[in-house]
Parts: sequence; structure tokens; C-alpha cells
Amino acid sequence: MEDIFIVMLVALFALAITDLVVGVSNDAINFLNSAIGSKAVSMRTIMITASLGVAVGAIFSSGLMEVARKGIFMPGEFYFDEIMIIFMAVMITDVLLLDFFNSLGLPTSTTVSIVFELLGAAVCIAVIKIYNEQGGDLAALGDFINTSKATEIITGILLAVLVAFITGTIIQYISRLVFSFQYEKKMKYVGAAFGGLSLTSILYFILIKGIKSVPFIDESTFVFINNHTWLIVLIGFVIFTGISQFLMSVMKLNILRIIIVIGTFALALAFAGNDLVNFIGVPIAAWQSFGLWQAAYAQTGVLPSEFAMNGLAGSVPTPEILLIGAGGIMVATLWFSSKARSVVDTGINLARQGDGVERFEPNFLSRGIVRYSVLLSNAITAVLPESMKNRIDRKFEHKANTKSKRLDAPAFDMVRASVNLVVASILISIGTNLKLPLSTTYVTFMVAMGSSLADRAWDRESAVYRVAGVLNVIGGWFVTALVAFTAAAIFASIIYFGGIIALVVLILLALTIVVRGAILHSKKSKDEKNKKRFNRSDIITINEITSETSENISNVIGGINKMYTRTVDNLGYYDLSKLKKSHKKIEKLEADVDELKGNIFYFIKSLEEDSVEASKFYILTLDYLQDMVQSIGFITRNSYNHVHNNHKNLKFNQIRDLKKVDDRMQVLFDEIKETFDNHEFGNINRLLTEKQDLLEYVSELIQKQITRIRTSESSPKNTKLYFGILLETKDLISSTMSLLQLFQEFYNEARTTAY
Repeated sequence: MEDIFIVMLVALFALAITDLVVGVSNDAINFLNSAIGSKAVSMRTIMITASLGVAVGAIFSSGLMEVARKGIFMPGEFYFDEIMIIFMAVMITDVLLLDFFNSLGLPTSTTVSIVFELLGAAVCIAVIKIYNEQGGDLAALGDFINTSKATEIITGILLAVLVAFITGTIIQYISRLVFSFQYEKKMKYVGAAFGGLSLTSILYFILIKGIKSVPFIDESTFVFINNHTWLIVLIGFVIFTGISQFLMSVMKLNILRIIIVIGTFALALAFAGNDLVNFIGVPIAAWQSFGLWQAAYAQTGVLPSEFAMNGLAGSVPTPEILLIGAGGIMVATLWFSSKARSVVDTGINLARQGDGVERFEPNFLSRGIVRYSVLLSNAITAVLPESMKNRIDRKFEHKANTKSKRLDAPAFDMVRASVNLVVASILISIGTNLKLPLSTTYVTFMVAMGSSLADRAWDRESAVYRVAGVLNVIGGWFVTALVAFTAAAIFASIIYFGGIIALVVLILLALTIVVRGAILHSKKSKDEKNKKRFNRSDIITINEITSETSENISNVIGGINKMYTRTVDNLGYYDLSKLKKSHKKIEKLEADVDELKGNIFYFIKSLEEDSVEASKFYILTLDYLQDMVQSIGFITRNSYNHVHNNHKNLKFNQIRDLKKVDDRMQVLFDEIKETFDNHEFGNINRLLTEKQDLLEYVSELIQKQITRIRTSESSPKNTKLYFGILLETKDLISSTMSLLQLFQEFYNEARTTAY
């Protein structure tokens, strides 16, 4: 009997390690987005700072597991075996849910997930107990569940979203009016005061939100802090203002960078010190439950199904070794998790200053919000004096900076990054002091969104996409609560009725999904890296234009070559399933080229003055590439539709002729790809001659088919498909020839200019 629960404990701790990985990957946005987005310091410095914050926060965490033990349900109403079922269902659900959000690259709240998982699993077991023991009277459910706590959390979520967004908007707007985007000029006058205020806020945040979790600090210290809060704040402001002035005047340091580094450390410390319970709280509570039952069993022989868990109502600190181990896993995840980077990218992308590729598609709600916001803004500005509007507009003028043309430019400046960290710190401190169930994810994300709105990062070009993104993230938070509750309840019922077999199956299923998701995400990340190389819009010089265009041509030519061969082969075999795969793949190739054309605006803006004439070459190149992709798309789609409609296959002679065309195209396209891969552009003349020969051969096949129609061909559908393939092949070859000629002219002209 005891062995079963030992196996369950081992499984719980294994799931806890997995949960730490997927949980930290998601909550990384809390303390990384401002530092990474502003590029205030190097990525290495950011990671070291965050790692130190996480390690310190984890080591000095109190480890009190009230939420897992008694915060959501009444432990005394459940028996030991029922508690273990609840905990197993919660951990399986948490791992799967957080991994799902990580795969989407969306931030969610680990606090909400764990609370509603506990609530769902506890409600499920409570309902089963009520039906088994009390005749199905659901009015007794209140005896098992702490409903007031769940209501308090939901209320806290709604307030956190609204207050954080409004506060971030107001504070950033005021800060921008003070500093403007040319903040370097103002820093020598107000930088010390801003640094003093910011660092004092972060100090207060660490005292209230961080040190409160340290187990060896006695209660009198907290009483002193609470009774002398304003004195501590005032003294801190004076001291930090002086330090800020010294660092700026004597050490010549940028105080904004210091604020960002310290703020990142503070948020990381608070995250680890307070949110660690979300990852290891349930396994720790299960371990403590096992210890209580084991002691009782040794004394009285009480069965797991008869031992009430009243002992969980107490407070038992977690062993330091477990906290140190959890901190180590969290730090390692920060460094090595690609999913953590993708979650951070979401927040930075939505908050970035300026244009770019938008991730989220607009919806009717985002369009409506933007439309009415524009009307409201116009109404407000209409009543303002013209002189005031001009002064305000000057504060939001961006300085000319050629570096900002590059893709590695900061997403936003250090003023906004500092405001994000300071405001988030203050709000979380206030919420903690008032014992409100705030989530660091909600607060930091919504502050960042509010500050980006105030900074006019959401202009008419991007607002509808950014609002859609924010709505997606917020919607995801509430979906988290619903899915967490439902999934945990389902898993709890499966384990309750299915026993150990169902438990093993669920654990294996969860681990399989997580591992499979990691593999797919790794593959997706590699594709994204290739796509970023394929989509670069920060080309500055003629050499970079030549290199970038060569890479684009090589990629498209390679894709078309493979697609043409597959289509001809699969058409000859009349293989519908493989033609369907080609039909789907062509959409990706078309999307890649279409995205390149969508980046033309940013490409032209990024060019140096002596490279602007290359714009026409780049535009024409993309136009030819699009023509080529459209031709292969027509061939692939029509071949698929022909077979999908069960029309007769092409005749042997037609397939044979198409295969000859494919063989010659394959050789030629391989040579073209090799030419552009190796930058051996002297071969273009020979390639143009070979292209002309192939074009003439296709023309001969068209004439040959005309003769067939007048003598032996009897199928109009076959004729339509065959002619369509030949004509589009001819267009494909012509577009390729035009592309080669264009590139040769540009390359020769560039060489002449260089010499």
C-alpha cells in the first residue's frame, strides 16, 4: 500500500521539475522584457542579473505552502488518498497547460493556473464524496471549498489588469512630457531626482515583496518596516538621489541603466521568492501529507481512505535543500529555454516603438476599440489650444538615428524601460501590502502595454494589431482559469475511477506531449531563424544587398526546384496524398515571398544614401520571384485538383515529356542555386544560354501537344492540365531568365561603381 504512494511522490517531484521548467519559461517575461527590449545592457548581463535575482529569491523563500495545502480547499474534509489524487491531477494539468501557453509564446499566470487547478480537482473529488456519502446534496460543497478565496483572486485579476494599464499609461505619459525622446539633455537636470525616486521605489518593493518571504527575519522587523514606511522611503529618496548624482557626475554612468539592472533583479527576486509555491508547492504538500499519514499509520494502522488531512492546516517550512535545487533549475531554464525567449518576444513585440511585422491579426473587437479611441482622441485634441498641442507633439518627436534602422535597435528607450520596472514594482508592493492577490505577470505585462500606448507606439499603422495582441493575451489569462479548472477536474475523476493504471497513462501522456512539444518547438525555432535570415530588412550597403538578394534567390529557386520535381513525380503516380502535401507547402513559399514584399518599405528606409538606387533592383527582384512562385503554385494546385477530382491521369507520353523537362530544369536550377550560394556570378551568361535552350524545348512540347489533339487526344481535362503545366513552365523559365539578366546588370554596375 505504501509503495503506491511513494511512486506517486516520485512522479509528483518529476512533474515538479518539469513544471519548474515550463513555468519559468512562461514567467520569464515578468523580469526580462524591459531590460531586453531597451537593450540597456548586454544580454549576458541581463541573464546574470536575472539569475542572481531568481537564485536569491528561491534560496530565501519561506516555502510556506498555504495555497497548496489549505488556501483553496478545506484539507480536513478530505482523506489522504483523495488528497493525493487531487495533487496528481493538479500537477499533470499544470505541466500541460503551461507548456501549451509556452508553445504559443503567450504569457499566462502561474498563480491563476495553480489556484484553479486546485479548485477544479478539489471540486471534482468533493462532488464524488457528496454523492457517495451525502446523497448528492451539492449544497454541502461549501464545506469542502474555500469559495471566498477564488472570488478574491478573480477580483484581484480584474483590478490588476485595469489599474496596471491605466497607471502605466499615466506615469509614462508624464515621464515623456518631462524627458521627451531627447532625454539625454534633461538627465543632467532631473536625472538624480528620477534615479532617487526610482531606486527608492525598488528598495521599497524589495522590502515589502522580497524580504517578507525570508524565513529568518522576525516579525518585529516587519512591524518596524510597516510603522516607519514613510520615514524609510524619505531617507531612501535622499540617499539614492545623492548616490545617483554621484554616479552621473563623477562616475559618468547612465543612471537609467542602473535602474533597469536593479529593477530586473528586484522583479526576479520577488518572482522566485513568491511564485515558487506555484511550481513546487503541490509536491511539497503531498510529501507532508505522506509524512502525516505514515506517522499515523505506524501508530494506529489507519488506512489512507480513512485518514483525514487536518494536519495540512498548519504551516510547515520547506527544507532549504529543496529551495536551492528549485532555484538551480529555474536559473538553468532562464539560460537554456528557447520557449522563455519566445514568451519574452511577445511582450516586446507588442510594446515596441515603431513599425515592423505584426504577429496578431486584428479582430472586430480590436477594430472597434481603436475606432472609438481615435474618435475620443480627436475630440480631446480639438478642445486643446494649438500652442499646447504643438508643445506636446514636440515632446514625442523622435531624434534622427541611423542605428534605429537596424533590426537590432532597441524596441523602446531606457526611459520607458525604467518606468515599466518602477511602476510594476510599486503596484506589486502596494498589492502585497494590502494583501491583494496580484499576479506579477498581469502587472508587468499591463504596465508595459500602458506605457507603450502613452509613448505613441500604437499609431494608426499598428494600433489595431497591438490591441488584438493584448486582447489575445488577456483572453488567454481567463482561458487559463477555465481550462485549468476543467482539465484538473477531468484528470481527478479519471485517476479516482481508473486507479493506478489511469495515473500511469496520464503521466506518460503528459511527458510525451511535453517532449514532443519541445522537439516541435526546437524545429520551429530553427525555421524562424532561417526565416529571419530570409526576411532581413536592415540591409544597408550594396554588398549586403547583393548578399541578401543572392540568398533570397537561392532559397526560392531551391524551393521551386523541389516542388516542381515532386509535382511531376506525384502526378505521374497519381498520388493524391503527396500532391496534397505539395499543395500545402506551396502556401508557405508564397507567404515567404509575400512577406519579403511586405518589408519593402522598411528596406528602402534602411538604405544608406549611396545605396538608395538599389531599391528598384530589389523591388524588381521580388516581383520576379513572386512571378516564379505563382507559376509553380498554379502547376501544383492544378495537378492536385485534377487528381482530387478523379480525372484521368496524363498519358504516358505526356508524363515522359514532363519528366524530361523536369530533369533539365533540375540540372539548371541546381546550377543557379550553386551560383548564388557561392557568389560565382560570372556563370550567369552560360546559365542564360541554357535557359534559352530549355525555353525552346518547352515550346516544342506545346506544338507537339497541338498535333496530338488533332490526331489522338480525346480528353479535354488532360489537355487543359497539360497545356497549363507547359505554359506555366514557360512563364517560370521566362521569369527566371529575366531575374538572371536583372541580377547580372546590377552586379556589373555595382562592380563598375566600386572600381
